[in-house]
Amino acid sequence: MQRAAALVRRGCSPRTPGPWGRSRSSAAAEAPAVLKVRPERGRRERILTLESMNPQVKAVEYAVRGPIVLKAGEIELELQRGIKKPFTEVIRANIGDAQAMGQQPITFLRQVMALCTYPNLLDSPSFPEDAKKRARRILQACGGNSLGSYSASQGVNCIREDVAAYITRRDGGVPADPDNIYLTTGASDGITTILKILVSGDGKSRTGVMISVPQYPLYSAVISELDAIQVNYYLDEENCWALNVNELRRAVREAKDHCDPKVLCIINPGNPTGQVQSRKCIEDVIHFAWEEKLFLLADEVYQDNVYSPDCRFHSFKKVLYEMGPEYSSNVELASFHSTSKGYMGECGYRGGYMEVINLHPEIKGQLVKLLSVRLCPPVSGQAAMDIVVNPPVPGEESFEQFSREKESVLGDLARKAKLTEDLFNQVPGIHCNPLQGSMYAFPRVFIPPKAVEAAQAHKMAPDMFYCMKLLEETGICVVPGSGFGQREGTYHFRMTILPPVEKLKTVLQKVKDFHVKFLEKYA
Repeated sequence: MQRAAALVRRGCSPRTPGPWGRSRSSAAAEAPAVLKVRPERGRRERILTLESMNPQVKAVEYAVRGPIVLKAGEIELELQRGIKKPFTEVIRANIGDAQAMGQQPITFLRQVMALCTYPNLLDSPSFPEDAKKRARRILQACGGNSLGSYSASQGVNCIREDVAAYITRRDGGVPADPDNIYLTTGASDGITTILKILVSGDGKSRTGVMISVPQYPLYSAVISELDAIQVNYYLDEENCWALNVNELRRAVREAKDHCDPKVLCIINPGNPTGQVQSRKCIEDVIHFAWEEKLFLLADEVYQDNVYSPDCRFHSFKKVLYEMGPEYSSNVELASFHSTSKGYMGECGYRGGYMEVINLHPEIKGQLVKLLSVRLCPPVSGQAAMDIVVNPPVPGEESFEQFSREKESVLGDLARKAKLTEDLFNQVPGIHCNPLQGSMYAFPRVFIPPKAVEAAQAHKMAPDMFYCMKLLEETGICVVPGSGFGQREGTYHFRMTILPPVEKLKTVLQKVKDFHVKFLEKYA
């Protein structure tokens, strides 16, 4: 009591415990001191803004996951909240993600991956011996016999050997050297890496990269990121999206006024256009690259996806060697493959490889150095790539089931390609070229002048306006052709053919009904 009275006489009050055991009086006494030590400051300017960021990154566009897909996500959230729409689900036909569309994984591939991921299963009688044999081979080549270890920057040695053996078989005995094989995080990683090495110069000496129009937006995105010069060459829509060498000559001639054309990118089978190049066309392209001293990039991830009975896949590597040493010893070529497409559809594993031939020995060292910066591609993806290039063979336990599943997937895709082509061509104002390969349709759509005006009022490209309306009214998400490039005054969209047959029929019918109403509304 006496201490309390003394405190009152000094203008203080007795300390009482605060909520965390501190006295209120001491906390109150400290508060002004804290404010003096740490005066409140205004928010400082952010270091990273749209104005200060890397302008090359800001220039990057990737239509396959662009505004239309963001809108699809918003609509899905609205459906989940119970907001009524003229449809019950969003069908994402914008991307070639086979298993997201219901395609079942290949049993053998998943068996080997399960064994590699959890080696205790190697003692299980539930797994066939040929799957165990492959898993053991992969694991023995990994540090600590585990997929969880880093690999060499170029990839696991035995997997590169298997890739080389696969290429040799595929190309009828044309040799492949494992030292020229680089395992990658999907094909995209390999394409990006090789372009990084190729791009150089300033002004008119800046590297020009020739890409097809329509093109897969990865190419334009990487060209923007690297601040290279995009050189467009147009595929011939009136001739089933064929590649004409005279068009390549036009593109190079015009490009030389403002850059140094150094790289020619080819997608075969085509994405988004689905054409399969003839052997004669490939010969012409190789001769053109030899003549103009161009580095060839052959994107061949759809090499298993050929549906037209009169078409066949020819690798650029094989044709190059068959043209003789004048070409095979001089033309620099990088070709790419992936686990994501084909019959496998293992997009999520991000497995891939590139084979680079006629690369200068010193550049090989620079390439490995660049690859070593990212340590190595995912080892699980490398293992998945190994199974693709080293599948069951006749006489092995899993061969019959593997063959049955593979043929079922590819046969189904061939039927869906024909179904899509036929049904689109029954719709007034839509024209679809034969889908010879890959996993997409790229139909041309007629957009009336009034719809073009409405699109301009919304500050949209006409085909973006069309695709947005399609999404909002039917729930079907496709990608406008302007995201891939197209000739001035033409309009397209890209749609995958991966949905199951019955769902694909529903999608095609909804597109037909929408298009007819669209024409009526804007007639």
